[in-house]
Amino acid sequence: MTTAELNDTFSIGGDLPVHRLGYGAMQLPGPGVWGEPADRAAAVRVVQAAVEQGVDFIDTADSYGPEISEQIIAEALHPYPENLVIATKAGLTRQGPDVWTPVGRPAYLKQQVELSLRHLKVERIDLIQLHRIDSEVPLADQLGAFVELKEQGKVRHIGVSEVSVEELQAARGITEIVSVQNLYNLTTRQSQDVLDHATAEGIAFIPWFPIATGNLAAPDSPVADIARELDATPSQVALAWLLQKSPVMLPIPGTKSVDHLTENLGAARLTLSAEDMARLDALA
Repeated sequence: MTTAELNDTFSIGGDLPVHRLGYGAMQLPGPGVWGEPADRAAAVRVVQAAVEQGVDFIDTADSYGPEISEQIIAEALHPYPENLVIATKAGLTRQGPDVWTPVGRPAYLKQQVELSLRHLKVERIDLIQLHRIDSEVPLADQLGAFVELKEQGKVRHIGVSEVSVEELQAARGITEIVSVQNLYNLTTRQSQDVLDHATAEGIAFIPWFPIATGNLAAPDSPVADIARELDATPSQVALAWLLQKSPVMLPIPGTKSVDHLTENLGAARLTLSAEDMARLDALA
């Protein structure tokens, strides 16, 4: 894999051009996205390999570890390449493995961004995303915390995660929203309306858990058939499908394995035919 093969780009917020196949850093910490990884050196290596193989968009969150994912990214890459865009998130607290509790109090959100600045070793967060809307705090107050930090030069762009179209529109009424990060993949498409809205408005759509082939990757499935026809893997087909669904789509497959990373990035070389896309679309 070379940078030249990752040649399809999107400009986040109109001024942060990135290749559309990025890297998601949720899997870097230990089990349950909690604590240190079993092999920290290997985690550092996979982040370095992502950039070496052309990735210039990395997505993480303060709650991954917590803090550990951001720290591993800094250990692996700081001082950062000039063109690297790092997105992080705030708004979920952690009480243990696989436990995620929304907290949207402005003072908390601002504290977490300050900590992310420290852990990532940067003076400004390229893209801060509200990890979840806290139903107990007015949305204007939650996003207002990020707006204050943006005015202070500590945040460049603001995004949201796991929102409906109505929530996205409400957020855009408060401040400029350049990205939305929702669950979306071959098997889970409840956010199709959000993707359609983001596409129409030119907002980056970052599908989390982008590879979820499950039974669709069975040997006799359309995904497996298309993969064989293209000399590819089912995961690569799933990612290629995402890339071709919308020009604003920025998949961020995550892995702890350099080999798996290289496999994922190979999806950028695939071109699915209209027939292939129709067969995959029909799996919904």
